[in-house]
Amino acid sequence: MNNKFIVALLFLWIPLAQADVAATTRDDPALEKRAMALSGHLRCLVCQNQTIADSNAELAVDLKNQVRDKLRQGQSEQEILDYMVNRYGEFVLFSPLVKSTTWLLWFGPLLLFVVGLYVLAVNLRQRRRLMQQAPTLNKEEHARAAALLSGKETKGHP
Repeated sequence: MNNKFIVALLFLWIPLAQADVAATTRDDPALEKRAMALSGHLRCLVCQNQTIADSNAELAVDLKNQVRDKLRQGQSEQEILDYMVNRYGEFVLFSPLVKSTTWLLWFGPLLLFVVGLYVLAVNLRQRRRLMQQAPTLNKEEHARAAALLSGKETKGHP
């Protein structure tokens, strides 16, 4: 009797486990492909580091369904993106627009790379100058250094 109860609970639980999955449009694979491609451009507002195409959060599922509905209504991808931006702000775009307020976001890594190359070049130039200005050893100092390195220290020198 206990096993039958568990099996019955499992069968009742299966629809609930799949409740947060967005309904796909199996009858129109082209529409589903467009919906998933467009969903890849929208950020999940719950997860924030995933697109709504990758997320199973309840809000992401709702947004995917909205995208499908709007595509069925004949709206273009740009109209749907504009609607989402008007409703949720530019944060909903997974890749932010290139404009004056996002220049640092887009070009900051390149700027840091260029600054890093400049710092590296300056350090290498200074090191080269220091190596050229380093004092050279005369024959006696060279022989003593060789003896110290080989472990044979000469007498009379500390």
